[in-house]
Amino acid sequence: MPTTMLTPHFTLEEFTASQTASRLGISNIPTGQAMDNVKRTAETMERVRELLGGKPILISSGYRSPEVNRAVGGAANSAHLSGLAVDFTCPGFGDPLDICHALEARLQDLRVDQLIYEFSSWVHLGLAAGDPRLMMLTIDSSGTRWGFPALEGGTA
Repeated sequence: MPTTMLTPHFTLEEFTASQTASRLGISNIPTGQAMDNVKRTAETMERVRELLGGKPILISSGYRSPEVNRAVGGAANSAHLSGLAVDFTCPGFGDPLDICHALEARLQDLRVDQLIYEFSSWVHLGLAAGDPRLMMLTIDSSGTRWGFPALEGGTA
């Protein structure tokens, strides 16, 4: 199967890969506005990659069709549905908390709606269709709260 490059470092296939979709035989290919949004998200992730020292980024979840989103228990209003969100890590840069702290001062420049440190395991970056809310959140077993934990040995 040919690879569809969205940007120099990101492919459509990595933005739409879903073990759940494969297992259940569900289509997870964006069309129309969602496809345009996936391209915009990939372009934003190119800028994120630059800010993280050019280190490779691993996408765990990008676009989700409504069926895939339901199957994975995603929020009914998830930005993944419109192609405006991506969950990722960047092991060569640091852990997800390091990534959040590195990006928090650039939310306005990147036009980030939500930057979420999730379960100490990945970063969720969401864009907005309109003006971004510039939200910085932590989600874990204790719930959802504003901001990020302080980095060990430093101040946040």
